[in-house]
Amino acid sequence: MISFTVDFENYLINEKKSSKNTVESYMRDISKFVSYCELNHIKNVTAVNDDAIKKYEQFMLFNGQSESSISRSFASLRCYFHFLKRQKFIDNLPEITVSKRTAVKKLPEILTNKEILTLLQQPDASDYKGCRDKAMLELLYATGIKVTELIELNVDDINLQIGILHMHSSKGERIIPIYPDAVKSLKNYLINVRSVVVENEDEQRLFTNMNGQPMTRQGFWKIIKQYASSAKIKKDITPHTIRHSFAAHLLENGAQLSDIKEMLGHADISSTQIYAQLMKNKYASSYSRFHPLAK
Repeated sequence: MISFTVDFENYLINEKKSSKNTVESYMRDISKFVSYCELNHIKNVTAVNDDAIKKYEQFMLFNGQSESSISRSFASLRCYFHFLKRQKFIDNLPEITVSKRTAVKKLPEILTNKEILTLLQQPDASDYKGCRDKAMLELLYATGIKVTELIELNVDDINLQIGILHMHSSKGERIIPIYPDAVKSLKNYLINVRSVVVENEDEQRLFTNMNGQPMTRQGFWKIIKQYASSAKIKKDITPHTIRHSFAAHLLENGAQLSDIKEMLGHADISSTQIYAQLMKNKYASSYSRFHPLAK
């Protein structure tokens, strides 16, 4: 199938300035769609019409794809076909809309204030690993950054004297405050652990493994799972759960959506509005349960 996937990947990297993870995710979704088209004898992207998209959705549902996976795949396809139209590889855009049955948006899982505090209390800061882990968990909840951003931080990205994190990315820069307990944990880690574990003076990464090598996403994922288990938290916690909790807790305590958007690094406010929906659902549930005239 003639699909122009190389051109699309170059567009994501060079023009859209998408992160490595975003590019990989988009290209994985497009590759699956191209494979489906080839199996169904669709020889060119110009032959993809509304009916082909609907049949692809049915194919994904039949093969056990979750609603969130289908929605993500369709978001990738929309970006892909808009690129093809813009480059005049196709004349018409197919309708890439998830059916109502599939489009039920799953709200993000968040931790309660009590669950977050319990999670943060799990690492034993008296040993090297626990001290590092506590600093990472505290910084993640203090700033709401992504796990990729967390493990790619350099020492110079934090200013503990004034308590800020200075984030740099291809899409711009943002400054996020760090609350005092997180600053304390970071100082403890830098003075008592990193200075001992990291022997290579050229190593700039803030967080490393116990061998002084840069931390990996998989390594931190295991850390989160370990402490969630020891905290006896039943929810399926991932590093992104902490990011969601950061945003939801700020909103719940009166922060403006526009400020949360900037701290999260969202390109558009629509990405941040899911937390408003989360709070709306939460308060609606409490209202219906506890207001005497709502029963």
